[in-house]
Amino acid sequence: MATTSKINSRNGRGTTAHNTMTRGNPIRSRQNYINISRSSQRHHKNDKHDRNDDINKRDEIRNENTQKRKKKTAASTSIREQFLRTNLDILVIGIFLAAYNNHHVDAADGGRVEAFASLIGHYWVSDTGGNFAAVPEDTGNGGDNSQHGDGGDESENYTVASTYAILFPWFTQLMGVFIYYLLSRHLPSLPYAAIVFLLGFSIGYTTTSASRDATTQSASIWLQINGQLILLIFLPGLIFLDSITTNVFLFFQAFWQLVTFAFPMVMGGTFLTALVAMYVFPYGWSFNLCMTFGAILSGTDPVAVSGILNALGAPPRLKMHISGESLLNDGSAVVFYNIFSSRFYNELGIPDFGSDIGWGEGFLLFLRLCFGGVAIGLAFGMGTVFILYLLRRRLSSEENVMQVVTTICSAYLTYFVADTLSQCSGIVAVLVCGIIVRVFGETMVNDLLLTFHFWEVAGQCLNTLLFVLGGCLWGNIISDNRFSGEEDGLFTATDWGYLFILFFCLIVIRFILVFAFYPITARLGIGTSIKEAVFMSYGGLRGAVGIALALTLNATIYDQTDGSDEAHLEYMKFRDDTARLFGMSGGISLLTLLVNGVTAGPLLRWLGLVTPKIARMKVIENYKHQMVQNALLSYIELLSQERFKDLDYSVIREHVPFLRDISRDRLMAAVRRVQDTKHSVTAPRLDHILPYFYE
Repeated sequence: MATTSKINSRNGRGTTAHNTMTRGNPIRSRQNYINISRSSQRHHKNDKHDRNDDINKRDEIRNENTQKRKKKTAASTSIREQFLRTNLDILVIGIFLAAYNNHHVDAADGGRVEAFASLIGHYWVSDTGGNFAAVPEDTGNGGDNSQHGDGGDESENYTVASTYAILFPWFTQLMGVFIYYLLSRHLPSLPYAAIVFLLGFSIGYTTTSASRDATTQSASIWLQINGQLILLIFLPGLIFLDSITTNVFLFFQAFWQLVTFAFPMVMGGTFLTALVAMYVFPYGWSFNLCMTFGAILSGTDPVAVSGILNALGAPPRLKMHISGESLLNDGSAVVFYNIFSSRFYNELGIPDFGSDIGWGEGFLLFLRLCFGGVAIGLAFGMGTVFILYLLRRRLSSEENVMQVVTTICSAYLTYFVADTLSQCSGIVAVLVCGIIVRVFGETMVNDLLLTFHFWEVAGQCLNTLLFVLGGCLWGNIISDNRFSGEEDGLFTATDWGYLFILFFCLIVIRFILVFAFYPITARLGIGTSIKEAVFMSYGGLRGAVGIALALTLNATIYDQTDGSDEAHLEYMKFRDDTARLFGMSGGISLLTLLVNGVTAGPLLRWLGLVTPKIARMKVIENYKHQMVQNALLSYIELLSQERFKDLDYSVIREHVPFLRDISRDRLMAAVRRVQDTKHSVTAPRLDHILPYFYE
């Protein structure tokens, strides 16, 4: 039998024979089953043990790597915390800057010191010993520009001039806070931008007086600031703020309308304003200077109107037309300004300053400025979105801050690369970059409130400083005839008359352009209406970009024509022309802000473009009702807690305005609602509340 079993097992039939032998013996069959089960369990335990060993080894390796990374991170964090706690970072930076400054002050040629001095707006002259002394620019008082004192006094003057440059911007910001407080509490109808412009006017009007304090000395430094630096400081931040806060959906819906507002209307406004300057003004300005003047005044700024539109509940379409037009026509106005200012610079005859751009070349330059700016803006916008994607850890407050820093760098580097390095339109590039970030990067921003609040703060500071600086230069120009002792001053009563004529002509030109293109804009995009066209014609205020361009033109001419007395006399007419041009531009900005900005609200009501008063009051009443209901429900829930059982209702009523005028029926209704909706809440203690409702 055994031999047969072995033979069958060799032939593959051993299992069948074994089953045949054991089928009749149930005890043996059960024993074999138990043995097989125990064997499989042992194998399973061994396999499980091996897998657990592998998992434990991998966990140990992972823990070791994690510990190594933590040690490295802890070391770097401890070093960083040590630097921050002991201010070693400030010390290191201070030592580096001191060494850098000392190295270049001791340099024999002094070229970098002169560059820094011209950057902050002060002129420096070198004596034979290689020392440098601060020399304020002649303001028309016949001031003496000779040097005084020895090298020690000159070094002291250098330090004082550099220190005083810090005062002006922060003094203006503080004054802006006080102005905002007064306007928001007592004179809400007055535009903030106009009042800070008048603040700058009051400072600039006294910069040429004999007695000067620290504020006027600091303002004098800023009045000589480099023209290109003005654009690099102010425009990127202001344009990026407008682009990332715009309503993207309405912007793309009204895109072709906004393009019509921005390019054909801006070109028409530039040409018509140039005709007024050429044939109405008696100044004898050249055609190129008149076109530059028209380009400066062709851009609009909704800074004073936007607050009125939001406060009165204007239609979203009207708000998009005004804000979107300003966003695009700033770029086109700067493009036209670059073309015609370059032609005007060429009239001075200074080598490598300006160029005689023909009409065909000007058209190609226009295309290069626009489409080159679009390409650069697309590249920087997508790069910014990619960096925001990398910094998407939402629970890391540091990465939230780094995302804001990324947007700052993107705005200013985009403008610098496009305008300075690539000779394209920096405003168009920043505009496209901001739109790309708003469309594709908004969902990747960890803290939208932090980003928007930062840019709102930056926009407020930049607008305040720009309008104060513009008003300061405007006051300085107008005050020349007060302290110069000359009967024929730079800005006379005749100029004031021409300023008001220009203001009236610009309103007429604005109405002509808006209604000339009305048949086209009414059929494009989201459409428009006659009433909205009337308000757009009247509400086309001039503001930040126009002031920045006028400041740049005036500063550039002064920088390029500064030199010997012969050169000063030769270019005196160009200086007077650009100074008078800025006087007109600043006056128009002030008049549009004070006149159009103040009367825009009543015009909006008269046209019937605001939300009806009855509907608006009903919305406010419903909102107030919901706020009272929510506050009351929260209060009832708190009364059910042990720690609030002795809370005095008089204290609550004093500090929570929503709970002052509730009735007993409303109180009991809120109690029943809380008990019905939240069964786990215990009965609220009303002992300290009900007596007040029986009075």
